[in-house]
Amino acid sequence: MVVFPNAKINIGLNIIEKRNDGFHNIESCFYPVGWTDALEILPADELSFKSSGIDIPGAPQHNLCLKTYQLLAADYHLPHVDIHLLKTVPIGAGLGGGSADAAFTIKALNDLFSLGISLEKQLAYARRLGSDCAFFLVNEPAYCFSKGDHFEPITLNLTGKWITLINPGLHISTADAYAGIVPQKPEKDLRELLKQPLHSWKDAVKNDFEDSLFSKYQVLSEIKNSLYTQGAVYASMTGSGSTVYGIFEKEINLAPMYAQYLTWQGYLV
Repeated sequence: MVVFPNAKINIGLNIIEKRNDGFHNIESCFYPVGWTDALEILPADELSFKSSGIDIPGAPQHNLCLKTYQLLAADYHLPHVDIHLLKTVPIGAGLGGGSADAAFTIKALNDLFSLGISLEKQLAYARRLGSDCAFFLVNEPAYCFSKGDHFEPITLNLTGKWITLINPGLHISTADAYAGIVPQKPEKDLRELLKQPLHSWKDAVKNDFEDSLFSKYQVLSEIKNSLYTQGAVYASMTGSGSTVYGIFEKEINLAPMYAQYLTWQGYLV
């Protein structure tokens, strides 16, 4: 079985407060985009995991795909599988790539072995694996809150808009990103701001990580400004970095302009 775990962007990201468990409560809109990995899972005589494409830091046994298999295998006594992950979504990039890989592993194992796991139970597994994982099981625009692991539908349709994502190759750790954050509740409700026309978002819909990270990594600010120069209606860093995206009213090929970076562009759906 082959599946294609996709990335997401954050449209707005407010860090509201620090929790007693050390995490932070946030609010954000998660929106799926078409930049994907490829994940193959096949029954096998021995359990194995391998990856290709972008190098994944850490030992293979710590990969989220393998951890996901082990989590489900403990409850469902799964046979051995061979897992191959072709990694193309950059890591530590604010795109949720690892979380998507875990969520799609849940879905693939459920389908491959006809486990009949309800969506509610799949979501419970996903929340044990990472804050963003649960979103990718539904994979539709959502208003996300708590640690980002709880969400509700949001009426937001960007179908037909063109998006360019640019990753300058920085790996920004979560700890590094949060080091410059002073949590605070936003003055205006993000859901209300996103009801406004797209062109009004520029000065209203913010990512709280930008202030501190843009001063530390000037290239991120430069990319965002250049996207506006090229005609983006809205541009922002996604997640805790380091990918910056621009949303355009019509198709524009900016790949040559950012040839030194990892890029993806296409239509939103």
